[in-house]
Amino acid sequence: MLYVSTRGGSEAVSSAGAIKAGIAPDGGLFVPSSPARLDPGRLEAMKQMDYCGRAAEILSLYLTDFTSGEIGRCVREAYSSRNFDHPETAPVRELAGGTHILELWHGPTSAFKDMALQVMPRLLPLAAAKTGEKAEIVILVATSGDTGKAALEGFRDVPGTRIMVFFPDRGVSEVQRLQMVTQEGRNVGVAAVRGNFDDTQNGVKAIFTDRAMNRELEERGFKFSSANSINWGRLAPQIVYYFSAYLDLLRKGALKDGEPVNFVVPTGNFGNILAGYYAREAGLPVNRLICAANENNVLTGFIRTGIYDRKRPFRRTISPSMDILVSSNLERLLYHLTGGDSGAVGAWMEDLREKGRYDVGSGVLEKIRGLFWSDYADDRETLDTIRETFEKNGYLADTHTAVGINVCNKYRNQTGDRTPAVILSTASPYKFNGSVVRALLGDRAAAGKSEFELLEILSRISGTDIPRNLRDLDKKPVLHGRVVEREEMPAAVREFLF
Repeated sequence: MLYVSTRGGSEAVSSAGAIKAGIAPDGGLFVPSSPARLDPGRLEAMKQMDYCGRAAEILSLYLTDFTSGEIGRCVREAYSSRNFDHPETAPVRELAGGTHILELWHGPTSAFKDMALQVMPRLLPLAAAKTGEKAEIVILVATSGDTGKAALEGFRDVPGTRIMVFFPDRGVSEVQRLQMVTQEGRNVGVAAVRGNFDDTQNGVKAIFTDRAMNRELEERGFKFSSANSINWGRLAPQIVYYFSAYLDLLRKGALKDGEPVNFVVPTGNFGNILAGYYAREAGLPVNRLICAANENNVLTGFIRTGIYDRKRPFRRTISPSMDILVSSNLERLLYHLTGGDSGAVGAWMEDLREKGRYDVGSGVLEKIRGLFWSDYADDRETLDTIRETFEKNGYLADTHTAVGINVCNKYRNQTGDRTPAVILSTASPYKFNGSVVRALLGDRAAAGKSEFELLEILSRISGTDIPRNLRDLDKKPVLHGRVVEREEMPAAVREFLF
């Protein structure tokens, strides 16, 4: 399978080439040149496989220039018991009749990003070797919270790579910040950016497309790549857990063969839910992909109207990983829904850059609404949902998962659709312990408490264990204390490398 740019200005490349580059030379995103299809017979055979076996099957559809042995070794190393604390890797739990939770946070950083960022660092050196790359790969990451730590942990001391992570100053939780600024590793760098996630993400994009800086790095033996979901090596492993969740429900008798299912996805950058679109295209019986947003509900507005408008107030919410107004991966969906019309996609992206908005028109909107549905939850609704879910179902949800539960309920109430639903749980409740404690015990219980006192409170009231990677995080030394303006990001990269 070859990969082409959504902007149409670059030659088709292999999956190894797409993973190594991260972003296409013309500024577009790499997408499969044709849909992958899983033979229905293989789906039946995968029912009894473990997560590693399923991952190898699905990734082989997309990474056709990697051998089965290479893919198998990468997934076994990634999803080992050393990295994941649950034997099923991504377990599915029943919340209530016909509603299930897919837990994606049993990895080393307690967030769903581990599902991809334990695989990608193993694929990248192979991709570099396959393409004859001699330069040292420099991973640049903009994070709204979870990607940063997951990428740092995944690429830590990987030979032939360096990784630099930028996060919005005061735009992540204290636990997320400490996870990043205490990161160890000989090849890692971290800096906070004064601004929000969109400022941070746009700064990284500007570095990627700065031809002079890219030439300078090449002369010094470096080459940029990305671990954000703009990189196909990040997105492809996320397709796996949609299939795995469905197969687990089949195995448990919660679904019949071929029965459709809805997936409810808390998302800001559109990568997580886009993986569900690719799973559907590959043959998974998905009825509807439900996009769950917070008060930065730019995606909800787009799915309802076909108008993407980032010119709106930016809100800091208690679900910060979704505090995003520019959803990069939407570009991939638009490319597919227009039949590969890179001219239209490029024009819309230019309108977004120049005017802050674009309108895809009624034809594309009709296709979007046939696949997706969206609503949002504000902070008050999110807190209420955490409390109600714990009281009624005994399930402890983080703020992002609670947004998904809330929107799932809204979807059912507004549409009457009772198709079985899988809600993607994207983070451990311990990563957002202040908000979860407030939801369960009220504001006074959380007031004046440190993040680490709150961890103990949450463990006590829920009867669950603090994840091993979050224990004693406050006792680790801060190794990365730099804070920069957006305009200073290139200088920070140069200082880190040179």
